[in-house]
Amino acid sequence: MFDYKLLAALAAVVEQAGFERAAVALGLSQSAVSQRIKLLEARLGQPVLLRIVPPQPTELGQRLLNHVQQVRLLERGLQGQVPALDENRLPERLRIALNADSLATWWAEAVAPFCAEYQVLLDHVVEDQAVGLKRMRAGEVAGCVCAAERPLAGARSQYLGAMRYRALASPAFHKRHLGGEPSAATLARAPAIVFGPDDRLQHRYMASIGGAEGFIHHLCPSSEGFVRMLQSGLGWGLVPELQVRGELERGELVDVLSGAPIDVPLYWHHWRNGGALLDELTRHLVRCTGRWLVND
Repeated sequence: MFDYKLLAALAAVVEQAGFERAAVALGLSQSAVSQRIKLLEARLGQPVLLRIVPPQPTELGQRLLNHVQQVRLLERGLQGQVPALDENRLPERLRIALNADSLATWWAEAVAPFCAEYQVLLDHVVEDQAVGLKRMRAGEVAGCVCAAERPLAGARSQYLGAMRYRALASPAFHKRHLGGEPSAATLARAPAIVFGPDDRLQHRYMASIGGAEGFIHHLCPSSEGFVRMLQSGLGWGLVPELQVRGELERGELVDVLSGAPIDVPLYWHHWRNGGALLDELTRHLVRCTGRWLVND
């Protein structure tokens, strides 16, 4: 059986980013918190923390943190049925994986009312929408927003809508690289901007217009930086329409070619045994995401 006082110490050190802050949060001395971590590691026979600044969980430590989160969620549901257990309740923390574009556009506005009503703190893990589900498979997060429809064993998935992307560039870039009669061939010779190694949107777009698989590109793992690079004329790229409505209205960005945008479906995944709080978050997301995502 787990000693949950030891697991609580591990969670506090990671969540508070240090032993000193964890001690304050738990009402213990720093030495007592350190001893609990050492005792946990002695019982398990391997480390659960990397002693760096801030401390980071090992692979085993992360699995234990996920277990702690699931236990807290189940306890949260029990507290709703037994009010006497609800005294001095601290905000719950949910660890969620989602793509950077959702985080940069609709996510914050969508979840803010939920977090305020249910006293929830969020711990975000940013992954490309094509691969975010791996965080759930590894047991690192309670929920995930990604493009995969099929849920993992023991989990559920719910369609939220589609994120609409347009291939855009600055007017100066368009004139310099695509002037005259822009085509798939000229676009392939112009530098693109790609979010990261897992980002295949530009490849998908090139295939849709009959272009080649290979093309030159910059890498920019930041949604905000991605748009800045487009505005600066460094390249062309697929960007959420939600994120650049102002830039489009002001003429700072233009479509590189005429044609249909690309819609990327987004699904919300969560564990079946995550408790009432995750179920309520699911219902909340389904109710409100139509304000930002396409549901044609």
